[in-house]
Amino acid sequence: MALETSPESPTPVRTVLQLVGGWISKLGRIWVEGQITELNRRGGTVYFTLRDPVANVSVRVVCPRTVCDAGGPAVVDGARVVVHAKPDFYINRGSFALSAFEIRPVGVGELLARLERLKQLLAAEGVFNAERKRPLPFLPGTVGLICGRDSAAERDVLENSRRRWPAVRFKVENTAVQGTYAAGEVIDALGRLDADKDVDVIIIARGGGSLEDLLAFSDEALVRAVAAARTPVVSAIGHEQDTPLLDYVADVRASTPTDAAKKTVPDVREQLTLVRQLRDRGRRCLSGRVEREVQWLAGVRSRPALADPVREIERQAEAVTTLRDRARRCLAAALDRAADDLSHTRGRLVALSPAATLQRGYAVIQRPDESVVGAAADVSKGDELLIRFHDDRIAVRAEDDGTV
Repeated sequence: MALETSPESPTPVRTVLQLVGGWISKLGRIWVEGQITELNRRGGTVYFTLRDPVANVSVRVVCPRTVCDAGGPAVVDGARVVVHAKPDFYINRGSFALSAFEIRPVGVGELLARLERLKQLLAAEGVFNAERKRPLPFLPGTVGLICGRDSAAERDVLENSRRRWPAVRFKVENTAVQGTYAAGEVIDALGRLDADKDVDVIIIARGGGSLEDLLAFSDEALVRAVAAARTPVVSAIGHEQDTPLLDYVADVRASTPTDAAKKTVPDVREQLTLVRQLRDRGRRCLSGRVEREVQWLAGVRSRPALADPVREIERQAEAVTTLRDRARRCLAAALDRAADDLSHTRGRLVALSPAATLQRGYAVIQRPDESVVGAAADVSKGDELLIRFHDDRIAVRAEDDGTV
């Protein structure tokens, strides 16, 4: 319930602090995980700061020396621990702290188990799927590099990359690569490089180390940031046997920083050799093609039709002449046979012609309509008749007694 206050009726400080202390005390005892920093032993009491591994937040912890000693020698600055504590608010000073009852160092086995659970969770969400990984550009114009300041990893990447391709450009972001602030700084650097349009690929590099040293590169927030980046990311953390979760989400995993340089930047000597090989292969292919075409052209030119075109024309002319002469002989023979047939037919017609009969002294009696009189009985008295001879004709009239 909110306090009802006004300038005329303010609430005293003691009341506000008492209410705050009451609200905080309702949390009860809780388990808190973090990293120990600023550990200080004063008599029978131990004071230290418990920092969040990812976010830049922390809380003061107070506990008896016996509780700290019970945690063993692993309870030192930089150690990851789990604290069983009760939130306390000190009204007199207005400060907040955790009163610890038990401190448990987080061992390697526990860290590995947590990482495995986180790995399974992210894999189930599809963060590690191969289809979401992007290919690296063949020749990046600018390479973003996230690494420790003046680190061996930085030197390995820069020297090997420039040795392979001297013209390559780098934009280096130096961050913490282990400890409390490492994951947050790497995420910030990744965001800056990913927002830079000139950066074509980003390398996150660090040398080898223990599981605790590389723990920042298995941070869930960093893994999700890499998965959301638009720029391809190369993971080059530790050595071959080191596999933080960053290796699974990165687009390309390099075993070492040197290997990252080899996978990101092509070797100019290898590319020049490849260019020479391709050029020689192209020259051989082109020369072979030209040679084959020349041989084909020579073969075509050696054919009779092209080697001696006049000869072919002459041969065709001879064939045309032969066919013409044959056609003439055939036509002449056909005309001769037709002329003979015509002569024979004419002779038969002449022999059968009435004119030939008249020429031999015979006459033909016709009526005025030129119809032929076949018998005397067909003639009546007074009929006009026409007697036709070979060369001329005469008109006559029939008498009653049958005389003309």
